[in-house]
Amino acid sequence: MSPRIAVVLLSGGMDSATCLAIAKAEGFACYALSFRYGQRHAIELDAAARIAETLGAVEHRVVDIDLGAFGGSALTADLAVPKDRGEAAIGTGIPVTYVPARNTIFLSYALAWAEVVGAEDLFIGVNALDYSGYPDCRPEFIAAFQQTARLGTRITGLTIHTPLAELTKAGIAARGIGLGVDFGMTRTCYDPNDVGAACGRCDACVLRLKGFREIGVMDPAPYQEGVR
Repeated sequence: MSPRIAVVLLSGGMDSATCLAIAKAEGFACYALSFRYGQRHAIELDAAARIAETLGAVEHRVVDIDLGAFGGSALTADLAVPKDRGEAAIGTGIPVTYVPARNTIFLSYALAWAEVVGAEDLFIGVNALDYSGYPDCRPEFIAAFQQTARLGTRITGLTIHTPLAELTKAGIAARGIGLGVDFGMTRTCYDPNDVGAACGRCDACVLRLKGFREIGVMDPAPYQEGVR
């Protein structure tokens, strides 16, 4: 019997890498999908390529779209990335690093590819616990998109898997390590330097470092000197 096919959204960060590892462990033949969408931290795409190859994706595609044409986010426009925020501040409100409608657009592309390759399963590494207040990471949004997808495509039995939704960053790190994910290959920082070293101070870095600290493991990703 042929394995079930899944399309997995792969950004190159720790969450999506763990999500891909989970899909593989569950027996799916994985088609990894990344985006060059005008993000300032495009170095994550190199990480995504390494992760896809290492974790045995059947195919890895990078799609070019231009969300920078609209701006509205510190990741796609000339806006400052927030740094040195406490955990309470990170969990309050919608930060300027939110990219308008990004997950809606990414899931739509994944859905189109799923129709072509015959997949009835999509995987996305959204998280509703240790996250930065993004509305498109909420379980309600995922459920609504799944229903819309079932109505608007031939994949009437489509399932969107969010295996990290109820995990803390510590839980994600532990799960990924247990599945053999090399987190040294992943890139999460919103504002890395020219060689890809993480700033250690943006919301993404703060949450990531907190997760590794909580499980007593040194984050193997590269950081700028003096910030870890």
